[in-house]
Amino acid sequence: MKRLFTILVMLVAVLQAYAQTTSVSGSVQSASDKGALPGANVVLTRTADATKTVTATDGEGRFQFERVAQGQYTLEINYIGFENFSRSFQVAGAPVNLGQLLLRDGATGLQEVQIIGRAPLGEQKGDTSQFNAKAFKTAPDASAEDLVTKMPGVTVQDGKIQAQGEDVQQVMIDGKRYTGEDVNSAVRNISADMIESVQVFDGQSDRAAFSGFDDGNRIKTLNFVTRKDKRHGYVGKASAGYGTDERYMLGATVNYFNGEQRITATGLTNNINMFDFSIGETPGGGMRGRRGWGGGSPNGIINTDNFALSYNDKWGKKMEVGGNYNYTNRDVVNNQYRFRDFVNSDTTYTENSQNQDITDSHRFNFRLQYNINENNRLLVRPNISIQRSQSFTGRNASTIANGEELTNSINSDNADNTTLNISNNILYSHRFGDSGRILTVDIDTRYTDTDGDTYQLENTANLMDPERDVTRNQFINLDRSNLAWSGNLDYSQRLGENSRLQLEYNISNRNNDSDRRTYDYVENESAYNSFNAPLSNTFQSDYVAQRFGPSYQYRTDKTTFQLNARYQYATLRGESQFPEQYPVKRDYNNVLPSAEYEYKFSKSTNLRINYSTSTNEPSVEQLQNVLDISNPLQPRIGNPELDQEYQNRLFMRFRNFNAETNKVFFMGVFGTMTQNYVTNSIYTRDVPFELPENYTYRPGSRFSRPVNLDGYWSVRSFFNYGQPINFISSNLNLNGSVGYSRTPGMIDEEINYANNTNFRAGLNLSSNISENVDFNLSTTGSYNLVENTLRTNQNNNFYNHSTNLRLNTIIWKGIVYRTELNHQYNTGLSAGVDNSYLLWNMSLGKKIFKNQQGEISLSVNDLLKQNVSIQRNIAADYVEDVQSSVLQRYFMLTFTYNLRKFISGEAPEMNQERRGNWGGRP
Repeated sequence: MKRLFTILVMLVAVLQAYAQTTSVSGSVQSASDKGALPGANVVLTRTADATKTVTATDGEGRFQFERVAQGQYTLEINYIGFENFSRSFQVAGAPVNLGQLLLRDGATGLQEVQIIGRAPLGEQKGDTSQFNAKAFKTAPDASAEDLVTKMPGVTVQDGKIQAQGEDVQQVMIDGKRYTGEDVNSAVRNISADMIESVQVFDGQSDRAAFSGFDDGNRIKTLNFVTRKDKRHGYVGKASAGYGTDERYMLGATVNYFNGEQRITATGLTNNINMFDFSIGETPGGGMRGRRGWGGGSPNGIINTDNFALSYNDKWGKKMEVGGNYNYTNRDVVNNQYRFRDFVNSDTTYTENSQNQDITDSHRFNFRLQYNINENNRLLVRPNISIQRSQSFTGRNASTIANGEELTNSINSDNADNTTLNISNNILYSHRFGDSGRILTVDIDTRYTDTDGDTYQLENTANLMDPERDVTRNQFINLDRSNLAWSGNLDYSQRLGENSRLQLEYNISNRNNDSDRRTYDYVENESAYNSFNAPLSNTFQSDYVAQRFGPSYQYRTDKTTFQLNARYQYATLRGESQFPEQYPVKRDYNNVLPSAEYEYKFSKSTNLRINYSTSTNEPSVEQLQNVLDISNPLQPRIGNPELDQEYQNRLFMRFRNFNAETNKVFFMGVFGTMTQNYVTNSIYTRDVPFELPENYTYRPGSRFSRPVNLDGYWSVRSFFNYGQPINFISSNLNLNGSVGYSRTPGMIDEEINYANNTNFRAGLNLSSNISENVDFNLSTTGSYNLVENTLRTNQNNNFYNHSTNLRLNTIIWKGIVYRTELNHQYNTGLSAGVDNSYLLWNMSLGKKIFKNQQGEISLSVNDLLKQNVSIQRNIAADYVEDVQSSVLQRYFMLTFTYNLRKFISGEAPEMNQERRGNWGGRP
């Protein structure tokens, strides 16, 4: 430790010798309301040689240039909708703070600056793609979701919003985070006519933003820059509907805006599979066709009661706060049919199950950022959640070999679990004046406690030997806790005009304590009094990791290069009491390199390459050497010998945005390779481990045990090309991808590689005609090739084609017709699974009241009564198809009322004609 301390002191001394230059900083605001302008393009030009350095303002409108040499400079600022700003100044030896730089509203509206008859879509600013909302026409009552899905590179895949091939994970409004967990709810709760522009970029982690040193942790982010005249007031919507089969829906949401302060309240109760209510909700609730966790119509019949409250504000000039509370009660009833075809034999598994899950949850998260002064920043993020889940699963399952049924099992699980999660993150950053040195401290704590009871019943018929039929009645009590904490210390220093060095030290600890005890039912005592030690497990584990190393960063106006090297030493200690005493001791030594390179060919074209490594230790469930027979025909057991995974990831992306032609092109490649990949070893015959003495083998059972295998890797490439189609006033997006994955597994001690190749291509056509005609047409085809190395005759190819049409049109005098069609075509699935269907939803409504704020509508969900849910799952030892019950046809009469008022004036009537405005909004 003394040697390490000496090295650190020497490095700090060397770094200080390089601090010879100064900095230029400031903030960019709107002259009309003093609001911050995030994402503004800031160019610093040295007069002597015309050398340019470019940056963009952060979420608070701030910017800073490091390592600025002495001399005369010109600063230029550009931002859509505002006049260009320019100022000349002299840099001497002291730091230059230009203060608040105010941009005036553009004298010429964007709709008047047109190229080939259209408003410009936007522009590329380094890593940020900024789109002009006025260039995309939407219906009068459209949400931000309707707007962004018209933009190049933004699509909806499997029910999730994607931008440039990646899932959007964060939403911001005017550079401030939208506090909440659901991205889809966020974009549906913002009215499209409030938006001035939309920015798409890779958001940095809070630690990177505080330290000024990129840690490689990026999340795809949408930032909605609102119109200045829509930042004071409120918008909202309330709907009430009742339909056939006693279907009902009652929901309301209100967004209140007052400068920096934003409050959103949402409430919903329904039994039509809606999970949330928002500004973008279509009356009747049967539209959109994607309400579930994973896309498509959600599985099962779902009753939901939900209330959410979100708050964002700025307390004084230095403190920014945001909080969210969410209460949800959800009851899901779902029946499923499952057909599983195994790789290494002629054995199949079929299952019919009835499932009901009732969850009751409270979630609270808070964020406080305190900008103490120009050199000190503090961020505190506490989170609390408590959830109670009650579930019932009843199965009727069979295994069949060579056409002969081996086993039939009827079993059920009835569980009641309560889980408490508490976490907190504290992040502090200190900048040592203008020396170029920054110290960042990050402390994270997490605690989870789960307490649950489960009752299991089983009646398994052994059709090969009826004397070995099994009857089981058991009670399982689970008490599990997890305490984790980590601390991170970063110190960075400028080395020269364009380079910076950072030293990092991290220590983390995760402690797990799991007590799982099983009791058999005693008939003559009418109680669960017989302790079953072989099926019980008490396990404790403690994982401690220390990581340290340097990072080097080089940055110019065109090139950014960063190289990180980390050495990690970790220990895993554990001990099991049941079913037998077993100590676990592992020591891990790893080198974790990472690198990033970015080159900007021009203002609108750039290439980025990122490489990173990480480790992942086994979970408590995977390490527990206890037999789990909750599904008697698919028993599982843990493996205390598991090693940690080591993962390599490579990411490349090329982007081009031609603002003159409004053509956009994105292309990317993602690759992952994992050593010691944790996968399943399947045993259909003898098992190489001891089973409990009282365990009765079920013919056709397949034991599963986690093991480490090398050979996992996957790669996916994607592209997106977009351009306007002027002769039909629409926007066209073409997209496609090619993916390949290789998943290792073991079957009866033989290694099998499941190779899955996927080809996908699609197009999206979105209208830009007028606010009275709003449509979106998309079609996507996906072809999959599944190959197994153990048994090639089990190879399987399947194809899926999805076509969607969404149309909103104002027919005449406030009469609105909406329709949505979703056609799914599938081939190559298992026999007995419904392959294709057409889901058709529609509604007919009439606008009423002043400014057409109200609407009465009649809607129908699944008019043709064809809705089904099909999912194909591919594993190392099987391919399976799962068909789930879904909500089918019902009719509903709905009344909707829109709330809308702004201090700067009432919003114009929705059906008002706005000539000369390509965006359909003032």
